[in-house]
Amino acid sequence: MIGRLHGILLSKKPPELLLDVHGVGYELSAPMSTFYQLPETGASVTLHTHLVVREDAQLLYGFASDAERQLFRTLLKVSGVGPKVALAILSGMAVDDFVRCVRNNDAAQLVRVPGIGKKTAERLLIEMRDRVASLDGGNSAELPGKTPGLPIGKSHAMKDAIEALISLGYSPPEASRMVNTVDAADLSSEKIIRAALQTMVK
Repeated sequence: MIGRLHGILLSKKPPELLLDVHGVGYELSAPMSTFYQLPETGASVTLHTHLVVREDAQLLYGFASDAERQLFRTLLKVSGVGPKVALAILSGMAVDDFVRCVRNNDAAQLVRVPGIGKKTAERLLIEMRDRVASLDGGNSAELPGKTPGLPIGKSHAMKDAIEALISLGYSPPEASRMVNTVDAADLSSEKIIRAALQTMVK
């Protein structure tokens, strides 16, 4: 099991990133909560990881904090929740927010996450009620070398944001609508995604 990686960030296109570890390039999928904390490409970064082995693939997931990884692993134990849905949950809310949602029995907020219907939300609330007590919380230190995202061309940033939201499970029309509600002037794609996701949890 690969539990941790430290290397140079070669590329990042939510939800995928590429990490160079001593000449070996690792492809990882990560939630937006991790992308918000990533440094610029070319900088060193350390990620907590989780490896999912399937018959047809070996998939590696990266997280900025161990609390995020703990929640991801705990979510995978819930019937009907796979890695894609777990990533979508972590992208839409912080660990502390998810814990609060479960404790408040707030199914309405959960169904706003793509891939989660009413039945899955109710199952999450029931099965996670006892498990959230073991989570450390989402207040983690920022990744070393973090720098603010550099503004890029508005149309390119919006396009990347829409593609990322589609990868997280939102339909193309829904992703476009979410991005179009954001004042995207001079914002990086990560900041556009963050603002768009916040509109879904209000």
